[in-house]
Amino acid sequence: MLKRSRPEKSVLSDILLTLVTLETMAYFYYGTRALALAGVCAGCSLAAEIISLRLMGRSFRIQDAGCIADGLIISLMIPAVTDFRIAGTAAIFAVIIKNVLGGRFNMIFSRAAVAYVFMLTSWENEIMRFTEPHVRTAVAEVPEKLIDSASHIYNLTGKFDYTDLEILWGNFAGASGMTSILLLAVSAVILILRRDISAGAFIGTVAGTVIFAVITSTSVTYSIVTNAVLFTAIYIIADRRVAPVNDFYAFFYGIFIAMFSFIIVLTTAKENAIIIISVLFTPVALGFRNLEHTIDIAREEAENVGQQ
Repeated sequence: MLKRSRPEKSVLSDILLTLVTLETMAYFYYGTRALALAGVCAGCSLAAEIISLRLMGRSFRIQDAGCIADGLIISLMIPAVTDFRIAGTAAIFAVIIKNVLGGRFNMIFSRAAVAYVFMLTSWENEIMRFTEPHVRTAVAEVPEKLIDSASHIYNLTGKFDYTDLEILWGNFAGASGMTSILLLAVSAVILILRRDISAGAFIGTVAGTVIFAVITSTSVTYSIVTNAVLFTAIYIIADRRVAPVNDFYAFFYGIFIAMFSFIIVLTTAKENAIIIISVLFTPVALGFRNLEHTIDIAREEAENVGQQ
């Protein structure tokens, strides 16, 4: 029996709360520039959503405010010092793609993930270089020094020279949302308990990462905290708008994504490959959803025959 889904507004409120918490940590580490970036992404997403709906002859409703969450997710996936024009363009692109493909009632992939891939193919150098944690940047300030992320260095060298406490607090180079490990873990627990995200997809992603880390004699801890695995598992792969409804199918959906992304990282050292794989695995999610629909129809037909 499938669990009854929660109201869309309640789910959105919970997710926004966790995202705002991550943005607060981003401000603590990177200064007002991080908050300004979040404002640009959320504002451009909201404006694009309202304009798109008007062009389609529809009015904006509170349920359409999911675009704000997507904008915040985008801002947490990139350096706090990213050019505002790049971030705003990506946020608008995500909304346009979503509405072209049918709107929020026909979500076939994460808008934030698509926006990230769009930025990666267009401005890779700009979104893959970061400031050190605690280097706080003002809104109009141009940073003097940018460095590679800890994930990039780990993929190339196998070195991750940080203490457990630094890892928990996200005190290593990378996008602010992807490095705040303790906050991400707490967010995952809250969102799963409140049924805001797919528990099956999240657990499958983490389990798949752990299994392949053990098989390849790779550090389980570093495999989970690097390459955006935890962040992506929560806000992209376990997104109920995209993941299979049934936790059984969602679990294997998560495992498949974790497996292929782990192989890509291991063989090519591609940073944050899991985000790219989550977009490429759209047909898998659709396949599971079609299978669920077919099973539901067969079950209803069997029940109708039994009642006759």
